[in-house]
Amino acid sequence: MPSPCIKAAKHFRVNSRCCETPEQMAASWCTISSPSTSEGVSLTAAKERGQLVFLEGLKSCLDLLFGEEEKQSGQPSPLQFISESASDLKALFDFVRTSLTPAGSDSWKGPVLLVDDLSVLLSLGATPVAVLDFIHYCRVAVCYQLKGNIVVLVHSNEDSEDEENELIVNSLCHHSDLILWVEGLATGFCKDVHGQIKIIRRVSLELTAEQDLVQIYQYKIQDKNVTFFARGLSAAVL
Repeated sequence: MPSPCIKAAKHFRVNSRCCETPEQMAASWCTISSPSTSEGVSLTAAKERGQLVFLEGLKSCLDLLFGEEEKQSGQPSPLQFISESASDLKALFDFVRTSLTPAGSDSWKGPVLLVDDLSVLLSLGATPVAVLDFIHYCRVAVCYQLKGNIVVLVHSNEDSEDEENELIVNSLCHHSDLILWVEGLATGFCKDVHGQIKIIRRVSLELTAEQDLVQIYQYKIQDKNVTFFARGLSAAVL
């Protein structure tokens, strides 16, 4: 199943501040709270320095459902829309804006917002319009006002009948300057090649007469890293 990572962002740098939201409703998120690194940056150390702000979505949902979150903080939950009839994501946006807006003593530059994954908001009851409004306001606040970047993960499938999710995917693709489209091999499972990634640089957003630049690589997931190579040039073939 193709999984586009819509990237409107530069890389997470040592001197940038990062906000990650919402937390995936699965155990795969445990990797971020364990001693780990991303592009040479220790996520644990970044969180301790205040460089990484992380919304624990699963915990926030449970606390919200059992009425614990507001008792502890006295503030509305970023996921307040779950318990309300209207799918208003203003509280989530306020959390993002507050987390990434530098305080007087902060020296972080180029904030980065990571959303993994946006489809979860639809599953929690948010409407497509509310999700798109949320991304629009995040783009204005993060990309234009704070001169930062946004990275969004969504899932898609050419045969999908989920019209709401496809609406989100198509809108994000239209507005993003870089798309990483990850999918499995059409030929099925292979021990030495786990899938392929299509990198689409949206040159047409800036130069209307130009076509988008597309690069396709295959990859293999290893214990602590991922190996990329041109199609047909895996270690098994060579």
